[in-house]
Amino acid sequence: MRRRSVWRRLGRGLALLAALVGLALAGAAWWLRASSSPQLTGTVTLSGLQGPVTVTRDAWGVPHIRASTDEDAVYALGFVHWQDRAWQMDFQRRVAQGRLAEVLGEAALPQDRFLRTWGFQRAALSGLPALSARSRQLIRAYTAGVNAGMGQGKVALEFRILGYTPEPWQDVDSLSWSKLMAYDLGGNQDEEVLGAQVVKRLGQDALNAVTAPYPAGAPTVLSADEVGRERPTPPLARPSSGTEQAALPDATLAALRTHLQAARALGLERVPGKGSNNWVIAGRRTSSGKPILADDPHLALTSPMLWYLADLRGKDLKAIGASIPGLPSIVIGRNERVAWGVTNVNPDVQDLYVEPAGARLTQRTEVIKVKGQADVHLTVRESVHGPIVSDVGAGEVGPRVALKWTALQPGDTTLDAFLGLNYAQNWTEFKRALERYVAPSQNFVYADVDGNTGYYAPGRIPIRQGWDGSLPVPGDGRHEWRGYIPHDRLPHTFNPPDGLVVSANNQVVPGAYPYTLGNPRNWAEPYRAQRITQLLTARPGGLTLADVQRVQLDTVSLVWADFRPVLLETSPGSDLARQALTRLRAWDGQEQVDRVEASLFEAWLMQLHGLAADELGNDTRLNSLSVLNQLRGGGELCAVQGEGSCAALLTRSLDAALGDLQERLGPDLDSWTYGRLHRVASNHRAFGKVQALAWLFNHSAPTPGGTNTVNVARPEPGTFAQTHGPSYRQVIDLSDMNRSVYVGSLGQDGHPLGRHASDQQSLWIAGSYLPMSTDPADWGQTRALALRPR
Repeated sequence: MRRRSVWRRLGRGLALLAALVGLALAGAAWWLRASSSPQLTGTVTLSGLQGPVTVTRDAWGVPHIRASTDEDAVYALGFVHWQDRAWQMDFQRRVAQGRLAEVLGEAALPQDRFLRTWGFQRAALSGLPALSARSRQLIRAYTAGVNAGMGQGKVALEFRILGYTPEPWQDVDSLSWSKLMAYDLGGNQDEEVLGAQVVKRLGQDALNAVTAPYPAGAPTVLSADEVGRERPTPPLARPSSGTEQAALPDATLAALRTHLQAARALGLERVPGKGSNNWVIAGRRTSSGKPILADDPHLALTSPMLWYLADLRGKDLKAIGASIPGLPSIVIGRNERVAWGVTNVNPDVQDLYVEPAGARLTQRTEVIKVKGQADVHLTVRESVHGPIVSDVGAGEVGPRVALKWTALQPGDTTLDAFLGLNYAQNWTEFKRALERYVAPSQNFVYADVDGNTGYYAPGRIPIRQGWDGSLPVPGDGRHEWRGYIPHDRLPHTFNPPDGLVVSANNQVVPGAYPYTLGNPRNWAEPYRAQRITQLLTARPGGLTLADVQRVQLDTVSLVWADFRPVLLETSPGSDLARQALTRLRAWDGQEQVDRVEASLFEAWLMQLHGLAADELGNDTRLNSLSVLNQLRGGGELCAVQGEGSCAALLTRSLDAALGDLQERLGPDLDSWTYGRLHRVASNHRAFGKVQALAWLFNHSAPTPGGTNTVNVARPEPGTFAQTHGPSYRQVIDLSDMNRSVYVGSLGQDGHPLGRHASDQQSLWIAGSYLPMSTDPADWGQTRALALRPR
């Protein structure tokens, strides 16, 4: 009895202690939230406003801004961006400026060296004077709104942890992040580095083996008929497919790869399957008789999420959709008459030049401040082509390699284009806005309330003659750009005869097009485009909003359909392999969280994607098409360290995949459901890997989808986490704009304890949406904040 009473008292004591700890944590959480959370109701008096503005946040924290002038509407957007995403905005501009080490310490020096060498901030500064008067005026209003939000005294949690105060916002800061987006989505510097490695190690003929060309007969965004209708006259001679490659020593290649490693550390990397889907359906194919437009950009999934949903209404500016904190516009969405969506074109807009000895260079010194340490002085050199990118942080290493890139050229007016889209009322105004577009080139789909549909791929795309841009070339003047493809000759169509435009980062134009957008290895594999087209054309008419949503959420793997005959011929090396093959033989290719077969296939595919790792480095990943070509044709890459065959490789890779799954999920194959293996990882940029803080800032949950499914969710090598995917979804119904829907990958609130920090994630995973409506009846429970001029 005495012992029992001791344990009972101890239990009561532990319960009391747990309760006290819980109360302390709850109190700390309440204090952190209260001291950091912005004012969302009542009235705030602010300098810089012309008239009263109302900001009504709906049940999901989406602000519906109502102002009497466009400047005030954009001012309010800047104000709420800073209220909800202050840290994200400051971090993004620090990335562009190369000022991460200043607040994060020495560990961020490689990133700062990369960012300063490439000169993202310098490029942003050169673009500001080139913008139209209207854009500069709206940027000034946005800047004033951001600084008004900053002046409210609420401090984001990240600033408290790192112990610094953000500087006032400047107009150029609204251009800075767009340069990083251009890097994330446009260019092939990394492909040139890989190509140079392939040629050096395996020979010129191995290029197509490592990066397979786009398959003949696979879907292109525009058909031959559409290209023919828009063909310029006279056509320009197409460049030859050959390239006089400038050979690079291993030390130079290694130096160039430091850029890729620095970019990856920032979450800026070109990964297979990263891209987007969009499509527009003409009214004759829909049940309403009016177009439906869908878009889901595939980008890094972060905490907070990249996008910020917003509804703006001023005098003429009336747009709703996805904005990016730091930018004064709706980037993807609709106004009252026009809807648009984007996917990445991925043309070749970057070239590496090996400068000859004696080439004239300029140089400058960049001073990098490092938290807790002395300043670091970085010498940056430039040639006529651009920055020397072969000596980042290490001095000169072998030949001097310069980067030429459209996004670093002066006079970038891309923000003019996005603001113009917010105002466009018809196809003519839409096209006129896109004339100002520079980078990164995007596939824009279009629809309007009058029933028109269209497509345009704007941007500065270099013209090369006599070389294809796929490998580094001598910088001796023989491989210079011959200008850019004229805007009116870029790929586009209006009211296409078949009533359907589908883009999924696949090849844009067939061979009839008179210019070259990139080499045949530039494009994403055709699987997503094939599946979207298959689903949308299965019903020749009567498509509804719900039908289109189902297409966005489709998880059938056409990669599996292609691989199935080859993989099922594998000779099992164990009883476990026999069981796995039996299960896969009956699988329908659905990559859902409850399917064991999805785990088996993705784990096996991950092993196969490393086919060239021994020859080219452990971080080299082939795409699925390249692997399949090797397996079908008995390719030389099947050999491991000079031994074996494709048949032997299949047996070994299956065994390796099963061994990996056993280590991760235990011995019972029947319990290897995909949701146990595959989870979204929306991690914080600064604290995502800090163990003491990651639990607070990161968000994870099981997710469906896989490599090149329409609902793309490629597992990350080594972890199986989903780190990239549909960062935002929208489906817009032009028969009734307020029936349109959208959803983000996480939530509106950048504060980790905020009520809207992650409330969209479960909807996003389940395939649900929010109302993309300007009607207050659709907003649910609301909170209103009145902004008044001082």
